[in-house]
Amino acid sequence: MGCFAARFGRVEPRRAAAAFVTGLLADLEVKTCWQLAEQAGHARPDAMQRLLYRAVWDADAVRDDLRQLIADRFGGPDAVLAVDETGDLKKGTHTVGVQRQYTGTAGRIENSQVGVFLGYAGAGGHTLIDRRVYLPASWTDDRDRCAAAGVPDEIEFATKSQLAADMITAALDAGVPAGWVTADEAYGNSAAFRARLREHGLGYVLAVSCSHLIPLDGGKVKVRADQVAAELPASAWQRRSAGAGSKGPRFYDWAWLDDVTTDADPDDGGHHSLLIRRNTTTGELAFYRCWTLRPSTLAQLVRVAGIRWTIEESFQAAKGQVGLDQHQVRRWDSWHRFTTLALAALAVLAICAADAAHHEPADTSLIKLTVNEVRRLINACIIRPISDPNHRLHWSGWRRRHQAQARKSHYTRRLNLELQP
Repeated sequence: MGCFAARFGRVEPRRAAAAFVTGLLADLEVKTCWQLAEQAGHARPDAMQRLLYRAVWDADAVRDDLRQLIADRFGGPDAVLAVDETGDLKKGTHTVGVQRQYTGTAGRIENSQVGVFLGYAGAGGHTLIDRRVYLPASWTDDRDRCAAAGVPDEIEFATKSQLAADMITAALDAGVPAGWVTADEAYGNSAAFRARLREHGLGYVLAVSCSHLIPLDGGKVKVRADQVAAELPASAWQRRSAGAGSKGPRFYDWAWLDDVTTDADPDDGGHHSLLIRRNTTTGELAFYRCWTLRPSTLAQLVRVAGIRWTIEESFQAAKGQVGLDQHQVRRWDSWHRFTTLALAALAVLAICAADAAHHEPADTSLIKLTVNEVRRLINACIIRPISDPNHRLHWSGWRRRHQAQARKSHYTRRLNLELQP
């Protein structure tokens, strides 16, 4: 809380925010306002709900402070910005950004809400530093619907790659040091996204689809990426590790074509290339469009390609450890506030894990502390569960009473709908 406590003008929301982040770190099965209030010792969830809805504070300003904290702790000229999206399954139609759309969380088209996130990976560690909720055109074309969810009037439709580019631009404008960007094919296939990165002088290793057309021979011909791979001789492949995994080095076979010319701006002064990864067991291929302002090496590109997995690890930790996907909010501000506080809790775990790795004596019989283990230690040593039975009984009654009221309201509404002519 220390890095952004000054963003709260009143002591009440400042204390609520501290209790909120502590609750997100706590060993709770569900992390909604009700459970967080009970964990904090409150008699009602009002303070937590007010923090997300009516309290006066700027979630983007808190995000800025968190981003600077992470940049100061993990930053460096070779740090990598990683972009990805994640979805939360939702019911109904009123939650901001929700519609039937594809989400990797379910692996299919579902009623869901999608957020685009920016991760940061430096020498000392990695975590998430920014977020944007994706508003489909079905939302931005309906201004009444947007107004009901608290979406600002100036917010217009933006693709996921545009949201990603905006977050990267904001990070660079804030002085976040970075030399590279990596993302999956949903972003790598976007010529506009790649152009934005080149404008910033950022090197990139972006996954593209197997059908992506690769410009060769000075841009005179375009060939599918999988066709390029099929025509490579055996001597073109080199076995290299994309970084350490939970089961050891992640070895793949790599091929690198460093004479690719961009189809957008062949005279940008940089170096374009195609990187191909082949699974050593299954033979499955992955393709990457690469660009650097100065000549690079295969080892550099493989390192950046391997770092893309850090954002997947951050999503797993954010959802499994601090409840990123457990918000029960509908409005624009509430989503950004909950998500920002979840990023704050995740930053606590990432920094503690990095500090422990730096200060712990070398012991080959132990792995480094993970964010999961750090959270367990925080709960065991710092966060004390409330053992007062009267407090627990009070909350049991409170939940049952409000659930009964909600059920009565649902039954009444359904009966009224059935009685309508």
